[in-house]
Amino acid sequence: MAVTDAATGQSHDWRRLFDVEQQVPLLDGSTRTYVNFDNAASTPPLRAVTAAVNRFLPWYSSVHRGSGFKSQLATFAYEDARRATLRFVGADPHTHVCIFGKNATEALNKLARRLPFAPGRDTILVSMMEHHSNDLPYRAVANVVHVAIKPDGSLDEADYERKLAQYAGRVALVAITGGSNVTGIINPAPRLAAQAHAAGAQFLLDIAQLAPHRPITMGSLDDPGHFDYVALSAHKLYAPFGTGALIGRRDTFAQGAPDVRGGGTVEIVTEDGVWWSDPPERDEAGSPNVVGAVALATAIEQLQTVGMDNVAGHEAELTTYALRRLSQVEGLEIIGDTDPARAATRLGVIPFNVRHVQHFLVASILGHEFGIGVRNGCFCAHPYILHLLGLDAAQTQQVRDEMLAHDRAHMPGLVRISFGLYNTLAEVDYLVEALSKIARGDYKGHYVQDQTSGDYVPSGWQPDFRSFLT
Repeated sequence: MAVTDAATGQSHDWRRLFDVEQQVPLLDGSTRTYVNFDNAASTPPLRAVTAAVNRFLPWYSSVHRGSGFKSQLATFAYEDARRATLRFVGADPHTHVCIFGKNATEALNKLARRLPFAPGRDTILVSMMEHHSNDLPYRAVANVVHVAIKPDGSLDEADYERKLAQYAGRVALVAITGGSNVTGIINPAPRLAAQAHAAGAQFLLDIAQLAPHRPITMGSLDDPGHFDYVALSAHKLYAPFGTGALIGRRDTFAQGAPDVRGGGTVEIVTEDGVWWSDPPERDEAGSPNVVGAVALATAIEQLQTVGMDNVAGHEAELTTYALRRLSQVEGLEIIGDTDPARAATRLGVIPFNVRHVQHFLVASILGHEFGIGVRNGCFCAHPYILHLLGLDAAQTQQVRDEMLAHDRAHMPGLVRISFGLYNTLAEVDYLVEALSKIARGDYKGHYVQDQTSGDYVPSGWQPDFRSFLT
């Protein structure tokens, strides 16, 4: 799929930047090129990322305080990746610090444990649309209050204002997603941040979903709409080598003890005393993931070469086309905004259900008979999904009871497709063809459901996974 560059007018084929032509086995014995529409969960590596990692591996060494050339080189690469990540989110290295970890989930847990709560400021506001990773960590350390969402899945800004007023003087942090991993809704983050700051709170933007698709600018601390903290995952940024980052206020991490203690976090240790290092070293205990940092920095460089406006434009084109084509599938219901004209204002994430066909079964047929990878279920956002599906309190209680009894056979949920830079319009057409067949009952396999997981598998068929790894 050739795409026109928004700035130069030149045509580009972004798919060539990836190695995504793998053949996968299908139920009928044939093979076909895999179609990955599960990018909101994880993305494949850019070719440049794989090449950079392979170039670096012979030079891999432990970072910091090593006198040998390899250690010095690895340290340079690691710290250069830190600088690249700060630039990527528009952070000022004098007032912000980049702390590497394994993913955004770990980053958000770190912030929850390291956030300095002033006396009386014991409340954290999150929205009902949050991924569990931007909700559950705070429940362990503070009073968490949920901001409501509207029937269409968007944030109820009136309720946000009410909650800020209701908990005036008590809100320490507002934690909001930049873009929903369920509906693709993009929140008005600078406006929300300005309101949080006016109420005396700090502001965290979870950019795990947003960063691969839109430019991010944290802003200076004297800007009312600035972000105090952001968290991202490299595996959603075409660098799946196990790293993530928390970028936040340097003054926050310059105080207090680290949540994980050990080597690399101290200036000096005596028998009866510990003096902690300055940030970010204070919060990066143990040997860090240097390879992951190199991968992330390379992915950032490649995305900036492509241009984030071009990334957004390509995905808007895919989303516009997909919304139009999916509306032609009989019995298919899209959840959230269905207007193709607004595709540029959202992320390329589309959740749906097919009438009379459970989401577990739709996803299984797509994978086994068409070689299309999607995700189904509740996408680590249970409260949001239950709201979008319109479940009342009694139905929600029934779902809870069944899942606690390890019975997921009737678990409510959705099927989700999500686009990456390498996806094409032809792949959307193929998906629509597959969904149309499923809606008509035109599929070959006999599928058996596992009650514990809810998943369907075709009876009598199992691919030889080991053969693909040897």
